Amino acid sequence: MLGQEETLELIKRAQGGDECAKEVLINENSPLIKSVVRWFKNKGIENDDLYQLGCVGFLKAINNFDLSFNCKFSTYVVPMVIGEIKRFMRDDGAVKVSRAIKALNVKINKFVNAFFADNKRNPAISEIANHFKITEQEVVMTMDSAKMPVSLYTPLEDGEEDGLTIIDRFDSQQNEDFVDKFALKDMIDKLEERDKQIILMRYFYDKTQSEIAQRLGVSQVQVSRLENKILENLKKKLS
Repeated sequence: MLGQEETLELIKRAQGGDECAKEVLINENSPLIKSVVRWFKNKGIENDDLYQLGCVGFLKAINNFDLSFNCKFSTYVVPMVIGEIKRFMRDDGAVKVSRAIKALNVKINKFVNAFFADNKRNPAISEIANHFKITEQEVVMTMDSAKMPVSLYTPLEDGEEDGLTIIDRFDSQQNEDFVDKFALKDMIDKLEERDKQIILMRYFYDKTQSEIAQRLGVSQVQVSRLENKILENLKKKLS
């Protein structure tokens, strides 16, 4: 990992047209770019294409970075990489799950939580289908659809700001520094084992809260509360 002074020197050279300096910066920051790219997996874009988009955002960050800024370059990079990928997804018209399916998935998750609380087990697909008067295939399709958008690009749930995504909330709260540090491995390593599992499964392996709950043997409500608590604690430590 490059030090701050070495990074700034390479940026200065890159802004002056030194292609070798740009290549060194990209290679040394490749893990950071890949960690951001993971948030957009399973959204209809190949991983190689996502990484290339991330590199485009990274190069824009190099060109636009003000060397007089009193901040780490990586803090500036993350929003630029995310913005480049989001811009492509908006312009390219990436496949999106309909609001009706999202709403049904929310209802199914609530039913699963209530069923688990009453019966100490998760309901079978047939039981879910019978409750909602739909086919088992529709249940599977609806629950699987939730896996695709689970990332920082996920729309906020009903009752929150309409049209905004999770990453928009980070932006509005000026938490770019948190996004940056959250993406780094050393930040994850400092968490307790259970908390680490939740964050890794939720934000790096695209698992839904229901899947995490089943893996840990708790309810989705508990996972949601734990997730919020972990994020709040991380933000306090970084403030």
